[in-house]
Amino acid sequence: MTEYRMEEDTLGKVKVPKNALWGPQTERSRHNFPTGPLMPTTVIRALIHIKMNAAEVNHGQDNLDEQKADLIQQAAAQLLILDDSQLMADFPLHVYQTGSGTQTNMNVNEVIANQCKQIDPSVRITPNDDVNRSQSSNDTFPTAMNIAGICALNKLTPEIEHLVSVLKQKQAEYWNVVKIGRTHLQDATPITFGQEISGWVGALEHDLHFIQETSQALLELPIGGTAVGTGLNTLPGFDTKIVATLSNDYSTNFTTGNKFYGLANHSGLTVTHGAIRTLAADLLKIANDIRFLASGPRAAYGELHIPANEPGSSIMPGKVNPTQAEAMTMAATRVMGNDTTIEVAASQGNFEMNVYKPVIIFNFLESVELLTGVMHNFTDKMVAGITVNQDRMKQLVDNSLMTVTALSPHIGYHKAAEIVQKAHQDGTKLKVAAVKLGYVTAEDFDKWMKPIDMTNNHRN
Repeated sequence: MTEYRMEEDTLGKVKVPKNALWGPQTERSRHNFPTGPLMPTTVIRALIHIKMNAAEVNHGQDNLDEQKADLIQQAAAQLLILDDSQLMADFPLHVYQTGSGTQTNMNVNEVIANQCKQIDPSVRITPNDDVNRSQSSNDTFPTAMNIAGICALNKLTPEIEHLVSVLKQKQAEYWNVVKIGRTHLQDATPITFGQEISGWVGALEHDLHFIQETSQALLELPIGGTAVGTGLNTLPGFDTKIVATLSNDYSTNFTTGNKFYGLANHSGLTVTHGAIRTLAADLLKIANDIRFLASGPRAAYGELHIPANEPGSSIMPGKVNPTQAEAMTMAATRVMGNDTTIEVAASQGNFEMNVYKPVIIFNFLESVELLTGVMHNFTDKMVAGITVNQDRMKQLVDNSLMTVTALSPHIGYHKAAEIVQKAHQDGTKLKVAAVKLGYVTAEDFDKWMKPIDMTNNHRN
């Protein structure tokens, strides 16, 4: 059976597990809000950083004595060096709690205070008066949200760049491999596979730019606003000083801004997640293109070969499925759902504070971390292994009716359309129908109907 110790907060006595670093407010929250995922580790680490930097700034402003400031910084540093599983043992609270994140902020305050007690039991460090000095949950939690968002995006960016790099290699390799283009799910004029890939590359490069541009809004931190944005219970300059120390900690150029906006609105996270949703939409499109082009291998498009990473069926021997593409498309739909949640939650900035903060940052981080992880395997286990079925590509180009477009400048649109209709009706190739109608000679047909010339690939 679990052994307990008795602690007390402003509401009375609380039984807390004997060896837990948390205190009574955390324990109450454990029982009041027991449902859903835990608060993300990235948010916890950001809050610990904030507490550590607040102690430094408070001491520098003669607002906290040196001994206490040093203890708080030591305790925070000891927590930050723990691996995630060790660290999170003392942060048991769930996302679905108060909308300001107050319980998690107090969880961090209590853990740091008790960690201080383990370092030096002779010094009394209190969660509210010392660890939380010059702060409120209302400004520390949204500050942690922005910091956590930036940290997560720093891991996503290299994965986007890695996928772009691998696609560019494929683009160069297959630049001159002609295949049929498709619009409206119907045959169109020829394209090279390298050109098709270049479109995927262009989409991802734009997505990366959008994310980098929109995420600049996350650099504005509301710390120093305390309860409602006025900065009550802070000394002048606290906000700029703590933002400077956080910038140094994270090697990032954080800034101060309008605190009333920072507590009541989460527009930066909302607009940045919009760019992440756009990335997800493009990844879904690319994954679908690849799996459709690789469909078959004998009863569908069959233009691509993809790696066989695992058996595809429990009943059909030898079946290979586009599993990495399927994982990507499922992840993309999750991100789109998260975007709706964030958009609605961000609209609820009633009066001086948005009270959907935990769910906003949880969904934001889930989207970023999901795409970061799925994209890595999608790149290495599928995209890097793509090869073309050039015979199939040539067959489809040769049988296409839309290559007749190259004849239009020579014989006119209407005669070209008549050739298509006759070839389709007779079940013959274009050349047979064109010569039979007498609109072109066999020699002219061969001269004008060169698929590689139709791609204008020398212009790209």
